[in-house]
Amino acid sequence: MPYIEALTKSREEKGAGLTTGASDKRKTGGQVEASDMTPKRMKDSYYRSILSLGQDPWLLDEYINATGQIRLGSLLMDLDALAGVVSYRHAGDDVALVTAAVDRITIENPLKEICDLELSGQVTYSTGRSSMEISLQVAKAPVEGEAVKAEDVLITCAFTMVALDPKTRKPASVAPLLVETAEERRLFENGERNYNAKKDLRKRSLKVQTPNDEESDLIHAMWTKRAGRAVPPELSGVSATNMKDTMLSSAQIMQPYDRNRHNFMIFGGYLLKQTFELAYCCAASFSRSRPTFLCLEPSTFDNPVPVGCVSYLNAVVSYTQDSPSTSTSGQKFTRVQVRVDTTARNIDYGTTNPTGTFNYTFLVEGQHEVWPQTYDEFMIWVEARRNVENMNDRLSSPDNVASTYKEGAIE
Repeated sequence: MPYIEALTKSREEKGAGLTTGASDKRKTGGQVEASDMTPKRMKDSYYRSILSLGQDPWLLDEYINATGQIRLGSLLMDLDALAGVVSYRHAGDDVALVTAAVDRITIENPLKEICDLELSGQVTYSTGRSSMEISLQVAKAPVEGEAVKAEDVLITCAFTMVALDPKTRKPASVAPLLVETAEERRLFENGERNYNAKKDLRKRSLKVQTPNDEESDLIHAMWTKRAGRAVPPELSGVSATNMKDTMLSSAQIMQPYDRNRHNFMIFGGYLLKQTFELAYCCAASFSRSRPTFLCLEPSTFDNPVPVGCVSYLNAVVSYTQDSPSTSTSGQKFTRVQVRVDTTARNIDYGTTNPTGTFNYTFLVEGQHEVWPQTYDEFMIWVEARRNVENMNDRLSSPDNVASTYKEGAIE
């Protein structure tokens, strides 16, 4: 529906004292059951789409950056849209579906050249609650009739989608999955592990518990080493920057063009693109080099972003870690995690709501370290450290990270 028609209809409903669908509240009590709770097959939600970037130079214009590489931000928009398509194929049109979280996005193999890309995904975890896990991948488009090769998989990711009742905006149950094959069982069990891991992370959140003994010792050790010193002796030759000096911010009015299918809220993929590009700029400013994206760690959409509000994005380098890899010339690298916090301000009423937190990890040349100084900064540092520790197991082996990712065609 064109925005002007949706806006006119909304105003007429308000004038008549009717409830409008403009609200998109997630945190409501009670759960509505969907009309059809028959278990659905995993393959029924499968969907694939081809981006003809290697054949259509005009389409490529929408995805290419100044250096001739694919803009990851543009792919993130497509992936969020694909997650929506997949989830609606599973849940049907009786519910409203929103992106609740991006659990991970990982670069599996570098894209060495511009080519056609296949985006595909399916629901891999759903047990009859309101949430479901959507597993997606981006790969080189295979020859017609052939399967995607493991080495051609470029990006893997997992989104959490939540179903809401369209009228009450309360959580709505969706059909559980019917697992039929050994491979589907593997995917389902992996989704279950992810679900339980997220519950555990919430229990261990620094908003709920204090840092553990190891983390407390690390904080104290960092403080004692740096107290009263401009540059600690052990950081000689390392580029060190105070966390507060790494901050970058942006503000933008949210326009109807970037709305989602519910008309009055901003499309989650657009927010992913905006936060990624600010995080990229933050990492580039911090390292004074061109960053290479490695992965996105668990990131949440806490509240919807209404059309017409001012969206504030605040990025900061939250953690740094020496990369175990080096280039063939001996160049050292650093893993840099950037945290982007987003808020939305209602222009008419002046109210402000937090809308999300996004964690992006990049690889940069040289040795760099970020210094937290305040208690708030140390908590950001500890949380980012936890993210990076979880990330390390998923990344490619240290021997090929630097030599391959820096040559990739995605940025």
